[in-house]
Amino acid sequence: MSYNYVVLGAGRQGVALAYDLARHGEAARVTLADLYTDVARRAVERLHALLPTSSCRFGAAVCDVARPDTLRPLLAGAQVVVSAVPYRYNVGLTDAAVAVGCSFCDLGGNTDVVRQQLGRHERAAAAGVSVVPDCGLAPGLGNILAAHGIAALDTVEEVHVRCGGLPERPVGPLGYKLVFNFDGLINEYSGVGEFLRDGRRVQVPALTELEELEFPPPVGRCEAAVTSGGTSTCPDTFAGRLRTYDYKTVRYPGHFAVMRALFGLGCFEERVRLADGRVVEPRPLLRTLFEHALAFPEVRDLVVLRCTVQGQRGGRPVTRVYDLLDRHDEATGFSAMERTTAFAAALVAHLQARRLVAPGARPLELALPLDVYMAELPQHDVRVTLRES
Repeated sequence: MSYNYVVLGAGRQGVALAYDLARHGEAARVTLADLYTDVARRAVERLHALLPTSSCRFGAAVCDVARPDTLRPLLAGAQVVVSAVPYRYNVGLTDAAVAVGCSFCDLGGNTDVVRQQLGRHERAAAAGVSVVPDCGLAPGLGNILAAHGIAALDTVEEVHVRCGGLPERPVGPLGYKLVFNFDGLINEYSGVGEFLRDGRRVQVPALTELEELEFPPPVGRCEAAVTSGGTSTCPDTFAGRLRTYDYKTVRYPGHFAVMRALFGLGCFEERVRLADGRVVEPRPLLRTLFEHALAFPEVRDLVVLRCTVQGQRGGRPVTRVYDLLDRHDEATGFSAMERTTAFAAALVAHLQARRLVAPGARPLELALPLDVYMAELPQHDVRVTLRES
């Protein structure tokens, strides 16, 4: 079989998605659509250079995802639409895809948006298409590993997911390089983490509950803190079955102390009214400074992901630990963050194209054939190790 895909957003993640779909998604055609013509065109040129002998046809298109009602001609004829644009557009894009009979998945990042998308279940089921939000790295792959571990045990007590995109070594004032969109980073650092504690859903403020943890070289000692969005809908799905489900973001030591100070000073506010009545706008300035000072193009990135599932099988205690350490790929130029986010999502899209995901809008952890996903993940050059004790 061969399939037609549309990728919305022709930036870094969009190009990586199209690349993996062409290599491993049985793609006959992948159309990359962006607001800017030159961005889409350059993306297609890069794909042709990376895959000169591919039978997949790449197309560039212009679209405005803020006007999803205009996308019908672009989406018509595709089996799956993949959104690599900011999460705030995903509800409208879900509706547009379902309306023309396309399955839909996205990189997500905001659980309130995901809940709105899941409200389209009946509409998607009636159209015979599937909607699967939050399919990137975290939320995304981390939740899939958790669900796989839960399914492997008779009873489960605790799940802990820890994930971080890091420079290969601490750099700059934050020991960090910006590996994805500034607004996405600040979304993670704002609000609350939605967890299970003592079997109940709770909200825990972001940037709290600091802990230390150790990863194999070259990463070493790190710290992790609560951030928002990483658990996605898993606390809803597994409430009543687990005592604990939580997620924290991993950084090098010292990072979160500086971030808490910046938040405390109001540096991430859109507008701040001063004592003399003047209004200043800190966030646009900070965005510019972050994008300038935390680029570090000469420093490669890496991704660490650890999911620990504790429970029982056959009346005996069992701990399953899933580990991922991914590096920048010099051959393709894809960063570790691009690879682990986009390739993980591309596999979901391929499962949807093959109709291995049932029609309707379902949470990632309930939608996928987990054993198939885990068996095929190494084919997408994303390698997870599993230790059980």
